[in-house]
Amino acid sequence: MIEDLEGFLDTGLAEIEEAVRKAAAVEVMPRFRQLAEHEIVEKQGPHDLVTVADRRAEEHLTASLTALLPGSVVVGEEGVHADPSKLDALHGDAPVWIVDPVDGTRQFVHGDPGFCTLVALAHRGEVLASWTYAPALEELAVAVRGRGARLGDRVLRPGAPEAGHVLEVAMSHPDFTTDEQKHALLGLDVDGVHGRPCGSAGLEYLAIAKGEVDAVAFSWENSWDHAAGLLLVAEAGGTNRTLAGEPFRIEGGNALPFTAGRDAGTVERVLELLRAGA
Repeated sequence: MIEDLEGFLDTGLAEIEEAVRKAAAVEVMPRFRQLAEHEIVEKQGPHDLVTVADRRAEEHLTASLTALLPGSVVVGEEGVHADPSKLDALHGDAPVWIVDPVDGTRQFVHGDPGFCTLVALAHRGEVLASWTYAPALEELAVAVRGRGARLGDRVLRPGAPEAGHVLEVAMSHPDFTTDEQKHALLGLDVDGVHGRPCGSAGLEYLAIAKGEVDAVAFSWENSWDHAAGLLLVAEAGGTNRTLAGEPFRIEGGNALPFTAGRDAGTVERVLELLRAGA
């Protein structure tokens, strides 16, 4: 199956990219800075929003992506919110499109261009390819397992931070952490680290791949927030580890918080600090 999917990617990358761009062009961008109040709904609180753009874009991507790859299924943020059993597909035999139609909905609602559409193709827990598209910023990053990561025509390869460099780390907002996770994240409050609350997770991963951010430290594990970005970082030369020192699993069950960074040394440094704070 993996070989078949790699063959599909050999010929289908352009069509997938077009599907991602079209969903954003048709369902997301016409609503950017044009949302009516009734088109914005709180899911689990004022920081957890969904809009008509999220729902329509996920429906659009579900139709287009499964048409490109017959037999595939979709695990999307809004679909799982409506039916949590859809997460079971991450353990199944069918290829899975992991979709976050608008990553950074809060930014989208407030007219901030720092949002993106995230798509990853996975099979039995292994992410094979990903697309990170920020339509308002006109940036599209693509990663394919074993083939590297690109932003447009630019190869993404940030390398390690320079010696003595103050690490820029994007972190989960305290509102979205348990007391135990807060303690771990407080371990990053040391000289040599500049921590700040994260924005769109997908764009933070892209910033790592571009060398603009050194690492992230996140306390939640929804696959649609992380699958695309973790592959992007890995193919740019970075890595990730959970608090238990293990690679992040998109199926869940991870020891949190976890970190991803532009090189192994940065990840180890952040992990040491998280453990010290825990």
